Amino acid sequence: MQEKRPLVWLSAVYPVLITSEPLLRDWQLIHIALAGRPPANLKSCQGSRVGVFDLASMKKDQLACLPEWLDAIPVQHWVATLESHQVHNPDICALINRYCKDYHTLPLQADRLHAILGHLWGMSELEARVSLSRPGSYHDFALEGDSPAIRQVRTLLTKFARTEEPVLIYGENGTGKETAARFIHDHSARKNKPLVVVNCAALPRSLTQNELFGHEKGAFTHAMSAQKGRIEAASGGTLLLVGVDELCEEQQSAILRFLQEGQIERLGSNNPISVDARLIATSTRPLEQLVETGAFRSDVFYRLGSLHVLLPPLRDRKEDIPALANRILSATPSAQGPRRLSGATLICLAEHPWPGNLRELQNRLRQALLLGEGPKIEAEDMGFAAAPAGSQQRSRELSLDAFRSRADRQAISVSLALTHNNVSAAARLLNISRVSLYRLMEKHRLPHGASARSPKNN
Repeated sequence: MQEKRPLVWLSAVYPVLITSEPLLRDWQLIHIALAGRPPANLKSCQGSRVGVFDLASMKKDQLACLPEWLDAIPVQHWVATLESHQVHNPDICALINRYCKDYHTLPLQADRLHAILGHLWGMSELEARVSLSRPGSYHDFALEGDSPAIRQVRTLLTKFARTEEPVLIYGENGTGKETAARFIHDHSARKNKPLVVVNCAALPRSLTQNELFGHEKGAFTHAMSAQKGRIEAASGGTLLLVGVDELCEEQQSAILRFLQEGQIERLGSNNPISVDARLIATSTRPLEQLVETGAFRSDVFYRLGSLHVLLPPLRDRKEDIPALANRILSATPSAQGPRRLSGATLICLAEHPWPGNLRELQNRLRQALLLGEGPKIEAEDMGFAAAPAGSQQRSRELSLDAFRSRADRQAISVSLALTHNNVSAAARLLNISRVSLYRLMEKHRLPHGASARSPKNN
């Protein structure tokens, strides 16, 4: 006998009407009584993919708090049941449009509702299969590798995950800044709470406050019901501001109160709401320089936290490239079966400056899988010019000593950057003596001029 599928039924009263219907032959009913505010934990709903909320059973005050319940219940697809006259209510229409895949007017027709729910369950299964079969992204392994630079980054991220302090992550495009932020969240005490991502570059200036703080019903013309903003949705978990350097001065001012006091106000309300959210921000540009030029507010910068981490570009961790390339190849389906990189291609990978970092590596490899033929991926398949065989210069650059030299240089540069060019602090970070660090800086021709400065006070 086929196992019954769980069906969440949210209503003000127990749905006696359906207990005798054939609908329950295939569905395991999980009734949730809408009363007051939703509980913090709704374990009974785990694993549910579809649900019904019965608008006909709800009074006006219950309809007002319904969005909060729908946000709290982990259901993928909702169906609303309602009286025919409720279809003409603009508030209810807005609610259905926002949350539902379909709706069903009373009187209840079990066969029709059964067909709707079965279709949505099948769609949820299809979505899950597509998600599992989707080619892996470089985000899945951006922090992998054995170079000193990326090992040092992993160490810092692990330490930062144990705190509640805000973290600012720097790095070029395609280096995996969002991956680093998710690592911190997933290894923190908040890992079972939401991680809410705000793409600052795509945040319209005119909608900033509504997107971040939410609104109350009637706050503006089309505000048919109250709605949480992104910051409030992150309460208990982590708020990730991606590309915080893209915020204009007006947007920076808007988030200052939350950064200072941990409070927000929805549009249309004067009541402050306390939000307990851990803050992580990413930036492609040094915010200190933007502060100096007046492009970024200093009070916002200092409240983004004193914990900084710099993700190394791919050109500074080239010893990781062969392993990363093989990971991408193994995670990307190919009609021709397993493929491997030729020796000439490996030389090109080591020589290329990788302005697009890991994202560029992934794109070039996917191009090669589509265009190349045979078991080996050649340089031309990835869009590189062919590498002359037996090139002594390239052989020297691929030597173990060359890789070690580049790794040493990168580790020193990152350590000095993280300690604001304080040599003593950088030496402790590298677990070597101050004298040894000076010798290595001399060997790799790293400048001494800025190295004796003390760390800046934030």
